[in-house]
Amino acid sequence: MPPPCENQLGTFLRDRRMRLDPATFGFQPGRRRTPGLRREEVAQRANISATWYTWLEQGRGGAPSADVLDRIATGIMLTELERDHLHILAFGHPPEARYRHPEGITPRLQRVLDALPYSPAIIRTATWDVVAWNKAATLILANYAELPRERRNILRLIFDDERVRGAQDDWRSVARYVVGTFRADAARAGASLEIRQLVDELSASSAEFRTLWNDNEVMGHGEGIKRLHHRSLGPVDLEFSTFAVEGRSDLIMMVYNPTMPPMIERLRALFAEA
Repeated sequence: MPPPCENQLGTFLRDRRMRLDPATFGFQPGRRRTPGLRREEVAQRANISATWYTWLEQGRGGAPSADVLDRIATGIMLTELERDHLHILAFGHPPEARYRHPEGITPRLQRVLDALPYSPAIIRTATWDVVAWNKAATLILANYAELPRERRNILRLIFDDERVRGAQDDWRSVARYVVGTFRADAARAGASLEIRQLVDELSASSAEFRTLWNDNEVMGHGEGIKRLHHRSLGPVDLEFSTFAVEGRSDLIMMVYNPTMPPMIERLRALFAEA
């Protein structure tokens, strides 16, 4: 077995560089001894010294800064996963979180939600914006499709929507859980600006939110029981579980399952009428 490569960072950069098409980046293909971009072309796109970049690939010149790695990653158009891998090779840990508001989900992920006909399921962001849902969620939780995009936020619904508030069996416990988990999720995702904007808005509109936020509680999501008062079904008990979406650190899937067989039959009847 050959010994492991000591300069894994340089090897990874060289491999990515040699896979690139010069014409895509505005360079003349011409006659090249090796495929891909030249080292000086990568350095040019990253706005760093060609000599220093050459040393980086060769494992010389010391450790790069996170900023330089990000400029290289942008220059050679690495994916988010490749960028994370680059930082892990250089520093032993992923880069500092940078929150980006998601544009949506893939059709494949939507089909996962739709494959759960009697289990309300949603996908939310680190700031608790709901970006996807299935039919069961619209019938049991909230009809997100009828809400303006800015209102599809669980904190706004919990604190500012009387119908959602009234449907909770223990509103105060739900509100405390949502605020504590939001605080942890948004901070972990690096969403400092988004936290500040949403906190300012809700603090101005809800004294109860302001009090809970000032308590500085941090909670984790996982599993639990959600109890609702549904307008057609009456009391509803649902087990919920949360799942990270692989490759999308900004997204969490929440799935709610009925706890008792009679409830499943009541849900079937409701969905058949809808």
